[in-house]
Amino acid sequence: MESISQAPVSVKHIPQRTCVACRRVGPKRELIRLVRISGRSVEVDTGGKRIGRGAYLCPAPGCWQIGLKGGRLEHALRTTLTQDNREQLIRYGSGLKELISDQDK
Repeated sequence: MESISQAPVSVKHIPQRTCVACRRVGPKRELIRLVRISGRSVEVDTGGKRIGRGAYLCPAPGCWQIGLKGGRLEHALRTTLTQDNREQLIRYGSGLKELISDQDK
């Protein structure tokens, strides 16, 4: 009997990342990257390619609250957020909440 050789099916690798708030593992594209840049400030990295220490949060409002108020984000990024920087990130997180609620309608 001859064995029929089949070409192996290649599955594209999808990078996985973990949300620092809820610890859910998901595709990198589904999570939002926050990056610590020089000068100790933290910014949202929409492209996912900025240079600096990064951490990921789910787009869920609860994860943003836990990450920002619980200190988990500061621990993951090894920095302390200034009040101004924290407010900026809270505004971004609340904008996500509005975006999610608009998509549900």
